Amino acid sequence: MQDVTILGGGLAGLSLAIQLRQKLPKASIMVIEKRKHPVPEAAHKVGESTVEVAAHYFGTMLGLKDHINADQLPKLGLRFFFPAGDNSQIEKRLELGGQRYAPCPSYQLDRGRFENHLGDLCIERNIDFIDQANIKDVRVARGDAHAVDFDINGEIHTIESKWLIDASGRRAFLKRKLGMQKESPHIGNAAWFRFSNRIKIDDWSNDPSWQSAHSGLTARWYSTNHFMGEGYWVWIIPLSSGSTSIGIVAAQEFHSISDFNSIDKATTWLEKFEPQLADVVKDNRENLQDFRAIKRYAVECDQVFSRHRWGITGEAGFFHDPFYSPGSDFIAFGNTFLTDLISRDLSGKGFRIRAFSYDRIFKRFYYGTCTAYQDQYCMFGNPTVMPVKILWDYLIYWSITAFIFMQDRMCEQTMYMRNLGRLKRLGKVNHFMQELFRDWHQQTKDRPRTDGVIDISQMQLIREMNARLLEDLDAKSFQRRFAANLAQLETLAHEIAIESGMNKEVPFDLPANELVLADSFEGVFHGHQRIRVAPEPVTAH
Repeated sequence: MQDVTILGGGLAGLSLAIQLRQKLPKASIMVIEKRKHPVPEAAHKVGESTVEVAAHYFGTMLGLKDHINADQLPKLGLRFFFPAGDNSQIEKRLELGGQRYAPCPSYQLDRGRFENHLGDLCIERNIDFIDQANIKDVRVARGDAHAVDFDINGEIHTIESKWLIDASGRRAFLKRKLGMQKESPHIGNAAWFRFSNRIKIDDWSNDPSWQSAHSGLTARWYSTNHFMGEGYWVWIIPLSSGSTSIGIVAAQEFHSISDFNSIDKATTWLEKFEPQLADVVKDNRENLQDFRAIKRYAVECDQVFSRHRWGITGEAGFFHDPFYSPGSDFIAFGNTFLTDLISRDLSGKGFRIRAFSYDRIFKRFYYGTCTAYQDQYCMFGNPTVMPVKILWDYLIYWSITAFIFMQDRMCEQTMYMRNLGRLKRLGKVNHFMQELFRDWHQQTKDRPRTDGVIDISQMQLIREMNARLLEDLDAKSFQRRFAANLAQLETLAHEIAIESGMNKEVPFDLPANELVLADSFEGVFHGHQRIRVAPEPVTAH
């Protein structure tokens, strides 16, 4: 009998196997994967853009920095372009992004190349990695004898396992077997495709002023670039293999999936909403590598961790939205909870109560994150509201989930008990702000704002909060920092409420040690002239 069997050898399953091996050097671990390995580079998957949590998880926790630095691309943050006229001149669009790399690194991952490396590591570390295996049945026990039947070249094999983990993506074996599917109220659709060549948005304008601040490793194409519009956004992501990933993501109420669910339809759709990108797509059709469309990409699940020794990680359980690139973050959260549960069990410690607690914590993080996306696509093309919302969402992320995870306190139950009041207050202030953004949008949705750059790398608050993720805090310092994060967010919420002119009453008191933040956000609220600075020496993280 295996100690752990993992269904699915993609990003979630392979990274979990490696994390388990680090914690449990003698455990028997098996990964069962349908595809043949190695997979092609620029594999047909989303999730290429990582943000701070996933970058920390893969680079630091799993020890993959050498591979990432040598064989993947650094990311010059997230970059956003808002509508201007017919969107035919990128230099005329309001731009939100940095001219320097953030203190806390993030990466663009070629999923095929990365998963091949993970697969090789699994084999090197004595993890039984079975590819080209088609799972036929899963039998979930209430004890410790789960069974999996799988087919290899027409021959059925059965494996029993103490722990059974579903990392099978949207096949979702356990969720379907146990009847735990839930419909998400967030209805969005997506299509994505790749070209075998590099597409650089830096070439889309000859305006020397627009080009002057970005060159070499600070060229704009190193960012995850977002092109924003009412009810939609489009991504362009470079891959280290030389390919370029492009995706269209839209809320169903604004754009039907039938309008862009083939490469021809997607091109026509882009001609209407993003004509510069449409021209690029037409010029590169001979380099098209793949195309996929998915309807209602958001998925939910009743339960992800069980005292009966099963678990679910990655898209087999939950996925809400690709905006802000959270998918790999939730893989990191789920895998870390599972590693703690399994290691406790195999070392003879109690895990059943923790399975219940971790399931609740994971879902609270997930539903807390949902507020950034659900019912918010209406404002995605609003150049007045969205820059403020994006920066607010960054600060919420860096103050809660990223802060807890990167301080290695995700599985520290006493931390949640000590900070329960703070977490409730943070949830309250965030819900208030997301409602304010929707109301503010209704008042400003027809207000134009073009031809400017909001350089977040020049914003002291943003840079400081990002840098703090790298701190190594003891318990007392962690508590002080958590309290300071909350005070800072509540103060900023007051400021945004006032500056928006919405006359919306803030349902919480201003912290006693009021922080003055207006100068930090002045350019975001009132328009921003281009700031040109000599780039700092660039480090490809």
